[in-house]
Amino acid sequence: MTNTDHAAADALSALGFTEIEARVYCELLRSAPSTGYRLAQAVGKAPANTYQALAALQQKGAVMVDDGEAKSFRPVPPSELLSALGRRFEERRAGAAEALEKLSTPAADDRIYQIKSAAQALERARAMIAAAREIVLFDLFPEPLEALRPDLERAAARGVRTAGVLYRDPGSAAFAWRIASGSAFALDHWPGSQMTLVADAREHLVALLSRDGAGVRHGVWSDSVYLGCMQHNALAAELRLADATTTVAGDLADLSLLRSSPPGLRALVGPGAPIPVFEGDAA
Repeated sequence: MTNTDHAAADALSALGFTEIEARVYCELLRSAPSTGYRLAQAVGKAPANTYQALAALQQKGAVMVDDGEAKSFRPVPPSELLSALGRRFEERRAGAAEALEKLSTPAADDRIYQIKSAAQALERARAMIAAAREIVLFDLFPEPLEALRPDLERAAARGVRTAGVLYRDPGSAAFAWRIASGSAFALDHWPGSQMTLVADAREHLVALLSRDGAGVRHGVWSDSVYLGCMQHNALAAELRLADATTTVAGDLADLSLLRSSPPGLRALVGPGAPIPVFEGDAA
């Protein structure tokens, strides 16, 4: 098999095809129409195994068969196959989502959980942003900002106060931001790509992604409202310390814990407890 053959077979394996199914389909793309016997010779597999693979490919909608005297097979075009696979996946995903949503949601438990993959870190961040009702604060290096920017802008558009510390000018943005003081030094010397996010002072995520964005060097998430409040206040302080000349797209006053009174603080002090709101300069 050539490198191209291996790449195509690996791509199909990632979609749930067995090794022999992938090889048979790829061979059909090259030499269709073909009989099962010729396919078995081409891929170096026993005829019985090849016919079994062809039957499975028919079930997947990947091949068509001519039931003539010498049964002949033809591949469904890749674009048609992938569209069908995509529709089936979406149907199964929707069914799984409906079934899983019926299960109880885990209660907040104040624990700190490790995050071990970049994909998990980004999906957790997106879920936090989507669930936020009032305020999201963040500190993001350019790579995680690029991944999360659409989610942050959707939050701002629905009225969630959204503001953060950045390390490069993002251009026009729907959320408020400031460039971190010493941003160039941080980008050059920090041992990875930083991502810090707090939603409603209820939950927070802190992750150091690898430079290539593929892994997580350190990562934690917690729904502890106490820790969420502390992380909220820390990011509010970082925003005040950032370069004040770079404020864009929104007011950054009154972000501190007691000035903004986010949901996490209200949950921490308990229902009905008075929360002081300080007067005076909030800059």
